[in-house]
Amino acid sequence: MKIAIMGAMVEEITPLLDFFGTYETLEFAKNRYYTTTYKGMELVIAYSKIGKVNASLTATTLIEKFGAEQLLFSGVAGALNPNLRIGDVLVATALAQHDLDITAFGHPHGYVPEGSVYVDTDASLRALAHKVAKAQNIILQEGIIATGDQFICDGVKKEWIHTTFKADATEMEGASVAVVCDALKIPFCVLRAISDAADMDAGFSFDEFLVSSAKESAQFIIAMLDELADA
Repeated sequence: MKIAIMGAMVEEITPLLDFFGTYETLEFAKNRYYTTTYKGMELVIAYSKIGKVNASLTATTLIEKFGAEQLLFSGVAGALNPNLRIGDVLVATALAQHDLDITAFGHPHGYVPEGSVYVDTDASLRALAHKVAKAQNIILQEGIIATGDQFICDGVKKEWIHTTFKADATEMEGASVAVVCDALKIPFCVLRAISDAADMDAGFSFDEFLVSSAKESAQFIIAMLDELADA
């Protein structure tokens, strides 16, 4: 089994590389990919850099060049659902692109002809995430994630995304990875730690939270790998 692990920023994969210790670094398409083995599984780890285009390129490379058969994407997101707090962990049930707009042609926000507004994540990987969360005594939330090439720190925009997409959290990469995995028939899971409330204080909260959340997310991903190895 070959499994891809993605983050958007280098801080999000550094704890994983520290844990595995020994890995090979390969450069491709202006990015770095790290390969290693763990409990009989082949792993390829990468951070995409911020934004939908970079995330799409990285996910496609992980699948088409490195042969990933499953993809785990961890990182941070801003809360849209008022019940979510900084530090909460969310697994996506589905993802949508909030900045995709061809409503002038009568289509709903986030829709592409021959596509759909939402892309569902893999149910078995979600179930695995819940199993890990229970074992670690973590309350794992489920919900919709809305993705766009914007760091949301405006209350009006936040409410529009929340209402329009019934979204619980927002970030800048997940839905594009979902589109790639869906098109290439690769099971995937998107995990997000809530870093901010997507409001005027988002920038401060995000910087403060990123490093600590990356360590916790890495531990969660490693536990998922343990479960996959035992399956």
